[in-house]
Amino acid sequence: MSKKERMYQKIEKHGQNLIKLFKLPKGTDAVKLCKQLFRLENKAHRLATDYCNGTNGVNSENWEALTEPILAKANKLLNNKNVPIYANGDARGYALKIRNSFFRDFQWANTPIYKDMGGFGIIAPDFREQN
Repeated sequence: MSKKERMYQKIEKHGQNLIKLFKLPKGTDAVKLCKQLFRLENKAHRLATDYCNGTNGVNSENWEALTEPILAKANKLLNNKNVPIYANGDARGYALKIRNSFFRDFQWANTPIYKDMGGFGIIAPDFREQN
């Protein structure tokens, strides 16, 4: 199996897990959903990088205003009503996350969503293999 095939397998699996978690309609294209979310992740991550570097006018006073449209699009794609998604301003990790407190609830504790070391759910992880 090639790197690309392995990557798409991981994307498909992650997308199916998102579909289950957010109770999206049957027939939702998992790969398409992940690609759309990954584009939003990249936009939010660029803002986080600018915020950390103090560039392009991104600062603590406008962080929420700049990330709100991105979060709104992610919530709309996921038809999100109850899952606490937020934009992380630390550029060293992923920008679009699910609060780790959500996974402390027994009902969601074993949710097979990609998580970081802090237990935060990652909405759009990068599954490209590094050489």
